[in-house]
Parts: sequence; structure tokens; C-alpha cells
Amino acid sequence: MEGLHRRELRVLRGPGLARWCLEGRQGGEGRHLRRRAAAARRGPLNRPAPVSSRLPEFTWDTLDAAATLAAAHPEGLINLSMGTPVDPVPEVIRRALADASDAPGYPLTAGTPALRAAIAAWVSRACGAGVDGLGVLPTIGSKELVAWLPTLLGIGPGDVVVVPSIAYPTYEDGARLAGATVVRTDSLTSLGPTPRVRLVWVNSPGNPTGRVLPAAHLRKVVDWARERGAVVASDECYLPLGWSAEPISVLSPQVSGGSYAGVLAVHSLSKRSNLAGYRAGFVAGDPALVAELLKVRKHAGMIVPAPVQAAMVAALEDERHAEEQRERYRARREVLAAAFTGAGFTVEHSEAGLYLWLTRGEDCWQTVDWLARRGILVAAGAFYGPTAGQHVRVALTESDEHIAGVAARLA
Repeated sequence: MEGLHRRELRVLRGPGLARWCLEGRQGGEGRHLRRRAAAARRGPLNRPAPVSSRLPEFTWDTLDAAATLAAAHPEGLINLSMGTPVDPVPEVIRRALADASDAPGYPLTAGTPALRAAIAAWVSRACGAGVDGLGVLPTIGSKELVAWLPTLLGIGPGDVVVVPSIAYPTYEDGARLAGATVVRTDSLTSLGPTPRVRLVWVNSPGNPTGRVLPAAHLRKVVDWARERGAVVASDECYLPLGWSAEPISVLSPQVSGGSYAGVLAVHSLSKRSNLAGYRAGFVAGDPALVAELLKVRKHAGMIVPAPVQAAMVAALEDERHAEEQRERYRARREVLAAAFTGAGFTVEHSEAGLYLWLTRGEDCWQTVDWLARRGILVAAGAFYGPTAGQHVRVALTESDEHIAGVAARLA
């Protein structure tokens, strides 16, 4: 097995693991591995090309093979490839959901007054933002907002969306859905004087790298975008998970200058409160932009269910469960970091967030295969951009028992 390559591993793929479910907020992380250009796919004669033709294919073969190999380990597969929570939903949240389950009427797209107040209060505490002049809006998880934000903002062909060079794939997917052009860069000066930029994505702490962007860098991005009339959207879903560095929100006065103009922050309760299955997220920032999002979402029926809205209130108002979950991840991170470092890996960035960004100085697929032979499944760096081909991403979201099992297998 030691010499198996990806195309050889594919013959081991079994139907039980086919399409083995990189879904939800993490869904689509393999999209950059394309077997043919999406633009080559066309609809029937005289019919418009399907929307899916704008997107890369799901090439799960590349990870299915490794999953099959890992599952053949005598002690079973340990899945560190996804950031999906495995710990229970806190009782305070489940109770709120159940108490609100008798909900025969339509919920408010804007969120209940209680939810809007809870979001604003949490943003004030966690992001250092003032509640005056702050727009807030619940979303159906954070991925749907990331994917549809360019479309909701009226961005389209001829417009440019800027995403980080190593990034969560849905930023690019959202731009493609809108028909916009994607530019990958971490330096806005490389864009030159183009007036076409309409949206700039920043992500701190970063997925997959765990990198924390300093306030000065974020402030430069905001200033640059404001000068050009572009929107800055900051994916801050991992903001509460700072380890060796303290993340800062784009809504902080240090970054925003005390104004929310042209700025949106995207947040999720999936990781903080184990609510990935609830699809509970929100966006906060420029009240004019939030109002525009609300108008379109009303027409489109993008509504968070009423029981989930009640559960979100309970989650946002309770910090105890969030701190307990944070400590679980901290402990798991320490075990995994020591285990992988001891096995010859180098941990890069990873100062915050839910992942370790690792390298052995080789092609990422060699690393994926090496770990799969030990029953450990990880995400290939190639999923996240063309400059990440020598890295793998390891999630902290496994049980304590499985985390200990990883350490034992790498010892």
C-alpha cells in the first residue's frame, strides 16, 4: 500500500463511501480539483447553459479513494477532513428550540426583535462594535450568504470579486454564480487602478490556514475599498477561537474607524454552539447594505425558521456553553499539534480557528495518502487554491477518543 498513487487508489473506492458527505458549511471544498473546465459544459441546443455550468465539478473521487483506504485500517477511519461539530448541542439551546416548536405561522425574514437584539448585543461584546447604526440580519447558516452575497448585492458580469489566495472555495463559487470575475490575491496593490472591484472578501481567522490578520492590515483593506466604492465582506465564523493570537473583527473601531459604511461581517453559530445542523448564522454591519439584503431575501424566501431563531437567541445570550466548547477544542488542538509535530509535520499559521495547517514539504496528495494508510483522513491543501499544494488541513472536530487515537497512530 505504501506506493499507491491517487489513480491507483481509486480502484479501492467502495460504494459505501462514495459521495461520503462533505456537505453543509464545509460542502464543496473539493471544487478546485476539476476534471474538465466548467465552461465546457453546455445545455441543450437553443437553451441557456445550466447555472451549474458556471461552477467546477464535485470531484469527490480524489478524497473518496483516501477515505476508502483509511476506512480499511484495522481500527477504523478517523475523519479530520471536515470541520463538522461532533459534540452535543447544549441543553439550553435544545430547550429553546423545543419551546418554540409550535410555530404554524411564517417567521420574520428580518428576525424577531429578540433575535435582532441578541445579535446586536453579541456583536457588541465579541466584536467591539457599537450597536448604534448597526444593521443585523439572521441567515440560513453562513454558507448560503457567502454563496449568494455577490448576487444579492447586484454584482454580475464585468465586476470583480477579490478573494484570498488560499481560501474557502465558496467565495469563488459565489462570484461564479453571479457571473463575476474572481481575482485571488492577498495584496490589493497588485490589482492596480481597476474600478471594477465590487466586493473584497477577507477571512480572519482564516479557513484553512488559521491565520489572523492584524488590525492595521484590515484597516488598509477597508480604506482601499471605501475609496473605490467596493464592499468588504469579512468571514469571521472562527472569531471566538483565538489561540496564540487574538482575532479582531472588521466591525471593531480599530478597523472600521467607527463607521460601518461598506462593511459586512459574517458569523455562524455552527462552531461556537455546535449548531451546524440548525443552519444558524447572521450578518452585521452597514445598515444600508443589510437593508438591501433584507429586501431581496424577503422576495426570495430566505428565512430562518422560527424555532431556530428562538434557539439562536438562547445560544447568543449564553456564553458558558461556548467557553466550554472552546476549551474542548483547545485541548484537542494541543494533542493534535504535538502528535503531528512529533511525526515530522510543520504547523504553519494555525494561531486561531478550528484547524491545523500542516506540511511535510511534499505534494499534498502524498501526505493525504500517507495519513490514510494510518486510518486518518485529512483535507488536501489543493482544495483551497493553487498555492496550497504542499499542505493539508486537519480539523479539531473529532471526539476526545478519536483525537487520542490519532496521537497513538502517529506515535
